[in-house]
Amino acid sequence: MADTSPTADPVAGLIDIPLPRETSLWPATWPARIAAVALLAATIVVLCQFVHHRRANRYRREALAELGRIGRLPQGSKQGFLTELTLLVRRTALAAFPREQVAPLFGPAWLAFLDRSYGGQEFSRGVGSLLVTGPYQQTSPTDAEVKSLAALVRRWIRRHHA
Repeated sequence: MADTSPTADPVAGLIDIPLPRETSLWPATWPARIAAVALLAATIVVLCQFVHHRRANRYRREALAELGRIGRLPQGSKQGFLTELTLLVRRTALAAFPREQVAPLFGPAWLAFLDRSYGGQEFSRGVGSLLVTGPYQQTSPTDAEVKSLAALVRRWIRRHHA
């Protein structure tokens, strides 16, 4: 008969189950390893391009924020608003283009430069001419002209190409 005494260990006769080998996270085949390395390299390249693009367009984000701040100011003087807008466009152009190319421009040459960098005619033949003449006119421009000029400047900031 079997020993049924309470002092006998019933687990003593069991054999340990062998544990499986640890699995590596590194792919086992060479094509899979090459694909993993290529994916990592592509991720690094895309990340570097994103960071470069983000840094290169920082001045645009700051100019758009400044345009929003100018738009929230009390509309006491349209000439003051036009002056602020003119200075903003000039500073943005100086940040995006070489100083020697932008700094000496004024009047029709300045508007033609803005048209060339934007790819349109709204500055020299449209409401954009208020950037040159607006702050010095005797009569104030209408609210519609000021709003369309602000929209034009916003489009120029977003879309100009250096």
